[in-house]
Amino acid sequence: MLVVVVLLLASGAVVAGAQPEPTGVEIVTIYPNPVAPDDAGEYVVLSVPPETNLTGWTLSDDHKTVELPNVTVSGEIALSMNPDLVRNRTDATVFELDDHVAFANSGENVTLSDGDRIRARLSYTDAPEGRVGHVDNGTLTWRSLGKTDFPVRTAGPGQVRTFVFPDAGGLPNDLLRSADDRVLLAGYTFSSRKATAALIAAEKRGVDVRVLLEGGPVGGMTASQARLLDRLVAANVSVRVVDGPYARVDHHHAKYAVVDDRAVVLTENWKPAGTGGRSSRGWGVVLTQPEMTAALVSTFQADAGWRDAVAWEQFRSDLSGADSEKATQTFQQRYRPRTFRVRNASILLAPENAETAVINRLDAATESIHVIQVSVGGPDQSFVRALKRAATRGVAVRLLLSRAWYAREDNRAVADSLATWANRHDAPLSVRLARPRDRFEKIHAKGVIVDGEEVLVGSLNWNDHSARQNREVVIALDGNGPAQYYDRVFREDWQAAIWRVTAGLLVAVLAILSVAGIVGRRIAFQASPNPQAPADDHECSSPV
Repeated sequence: MLVVVVLLLASGAVVAGAQPEPTGVEIVTIYPNPVAPDDAGEYVVLSVPPETNLTGWTLSDDHKTVELPNVTVSGEIALSMNPDLVRNRTDATVFELDDHVAFANSGENVTLSDGDRIRARLSYTDAPEGRVGHVDNGTLTWRSLGKTDFPVRTAGPGQVRTFVFPDAGGLPNDLLRSADDRVLLAGYTFSSRKATAALIAAEKRGVDVRVLLEGGPVGGMTASQARLLDRLVAANVSVRVVDGPYARVDHHHAKYAVVDDRAVVLTENWKPAGTGGRSSRGWGVVLTQPEMTAALVSTFQADAGWRDAVAWEQFRSDLSGADSEKATQTFQQRYRPRTFRVRNASILLAPENAETAVINRLDAATESIHVIQVSVGGPDQSFVRALKRAATRGVAVRLLLSRAWYAREDNRAVADSLATWANRHDAPLSVRLARPRDRFEKIHAKGVIVDGEEVLVGSLNWNDHSARQNREVVIALDGNGPAQYYDRVFREDWQAAIWRVTAGLLVAVLAILSVAGIVGRRIAFQASPNPQAPADDHECSSPV
């Protein structure tokens, strides 16, 4: 049976009205509000029993009735006045209607009859633009047209190379420079001159170079990024940006590259502050398993091949933006890249499977969960609720968040809320805000270590929007080596977040103690009734 490709769940629509007796015939899909002049490309998909003769059948809305073609069909078929437009919007076999049923965007009652009786009926209200209405168990949900539906894809044993930023700044660019055959670079923002030079040099060597980026990042695309993309296109590099009314995701937020037979997946953007190692604490991994490379290639092709991926030359004409701030700091290399063998690796994608896959791993934890994130969507966000469940069953949970100015207030509120919850439930859940010191400027990593055995590395921010509306790529690595590598970095970043006495404060404390000693010699205290009893030893620590 052929399947209709539909996507992204939206709420608010239900199948209404009395339904006819089950006859094996259903209206399973409707597309009443295309992103096109005069709603060109409307269609409806029927599911019928094998060898159903449609002679004499009709399709009606609230204003008009049209006859179906005189054909014998099986399974799922699409009906439309614009079959050429519809064939690239559905996998169902498309048949042309001789007359047009104009499905109202505000709502319609659609009825299918065989000439003697009603065989199926569908009602809807307020059809959102560019969304397909899909019926499942009597409920109509609106999903973005053309959504990918990749499952979690897994590879067996293989080697991976682990690294962190800012320590390994430049490693992704070195990988780009090594390309012999192909480079598929996917990102959110791109403002790295070194990466630009590496891609242009690869193109001149005959490498097939393609770039896919977000067209509408938060805050807008900068003028410096636009100039670099102009340079790439001038050098015959294919550059496309995800944007416009056909967009299947809110943001293309993934950060990865396929270079020949290897792939690199990052938490960082392609810019000096990220992959250049000039600012952020980030994580990354190079994969060598053919299954992982193939999975990322198919993801790139699906995202770059849809109608929302616009050529840069076409997108550029209406663009204006300001220059971004430059990151110029340097940091000591504490953690060198390391190569390990893993038992298996998996690719998790948002919006289709990452949220469930991450939560399943958190729910399976038995000993510890260590999380590093810029921020989280709040104390009751779905991932955070999974942390609470883990802590309730005795799993030691640590959550390290950013102290950057744009996240500090919200993160402190989350830390306070979770500290209160942990105290109330006597649960081993701790939250700290990172203190970068001389190690990095700010937290930008998005990583998880579960039971010291499995690591999650990728672009997924811990909020519902990222998990459900964006394109995100996460790699799950099952192996002690990678887990211990990232856990070492996490533990030292966690330890650095503890409040410490500065030299100036130490001088002030010593002065106070000196004065207290002088005063103490002049005051007589009553002796303790139990001179052997130890003093209370309370550790003073902040919940952050």
